Amino acid sequence: MRRLNRKKTLNLVKELDAFPKVPESYVETSTSGGTVSLIAFTAMALLTIMEFMVYRDTWMKYEYEVDKDFTSKLRMNIDITVAMKCQYVGADVLDLAETMVTSADGLVYEPVIFDLTPQQREWQRMLQLIQSRLQEEHSLQDVIFKSAFKSASTALPPREDNSLLPPDACRIHGHLYVNKVAGNFHITVGKAIPHPRGHAHLAALVSHDSYNFSHRIDHLSFGELIPGIINPLDGTEKIAADHNQMFQYFITVVPTKLHTYKISAETHQFSVTERERVINHAAGSHGVSGIFMKYDISSLMVTVTEEHMPFWQFLIRLCGIIGGIFSTTGILHGIGRFIVEIICCRFKLGSHKPVLLPDGHINNHLPLITDNSMH
Repeated sequence: MRRLNRKKTLNLVKELDAFPKVPESYVETSTSGGTVSLIAFTAMALLTIMEFMVYRDTWMKYEYEVDKDFTSKLRMNIDITVAMKCQYVGADVLDLAETMVTSADGLVYEPVIFDLTPQQREWQRMLQLIQSRLQEEHSLQDVIFKSAFKSASTALPPREDNSLLPPDACRIHGHLYVNKVAGNFHITVGKAIPHPRGHAHLAALVSHDSYNFSHRIDHLSFGELIPGIINPLDGTEKIAADHNQMFQYFITVVPTKLHTYKISAETHQFSVTERERVINHAAGSHGVSGIFMKYDISSLMVTVTEEHMPFWQFLIRLCGIIGGIFSTTGILHGIGRFIVEIICCRFKLGSHKPVLLPDGHINNHLPLITDNSMH
């Protein structure tokens, strides 16, 4: 009884088979079918390789939310060279909260030579070329994010020559911690001194003829310092055409969380617009000579996450490619054979000519083939 029930169950399952097997004796092969099969297998191999390359690749996903952290300090990384001696210039930060952060809190004044060596000039030229490409191709920023911490350092290489010339410039480098409110980092004549009504610089002791705010920004960033990340002002060089010249940079800082398969860091991106003008009070152009970087903090935070195609999605896409090629080539091959058969049949019918009988009638029938005629 059990064997009978088992047999009925197997027969029922057998009737549900959606993939019936055709005996090999009923299968007919052809040259055209083999050619189409080779084309199909080649297309499947190429598309599978391409799909695997897509599976290995990653992309950056951008998400936006309101930045709720307004109490922490913001790190400001600076490396600027000014074409004036260190005793003549001073750098500090003054924000909207009227909080002054002096350069003594983290900046170093280093006497250097302003002109670059050939190796340093080549480094600067390559950095400026990358900056111009980044402005044209915004997708290159994703490549920079992926290569963070494993690419070459973007810092200015040291001088390869031991020049005996006296230093004619001042390199101001280091970092400052500022409040997360709008502020103004500036480099101007004279050292900064605290003042009950604001803030001032001792500029009276510096000769006006020594003013020269030609400068080079080797690095300027906000937040955690990440090697390999290129910021908008890196490699910028400005040459002053007049002693009384003001250079202004208006910066919008965007808090950014970066999560890739290599690193996870909290940094800040920023955009910048530049403006420069000669100070001439007689012509109505008022101001103070120097370098002014006015920054503002965006209320939005960007989360950049590196994503990868799941393995199950890769398998589904791969099955779709293989099944689609099989179905498409089978349909095309069937249509092609149908068209060829119609053309061949018409050709055979057209090649048969009618036979005129002795009584004047036309014989349109094909001759009957018998065994005797075959012999």
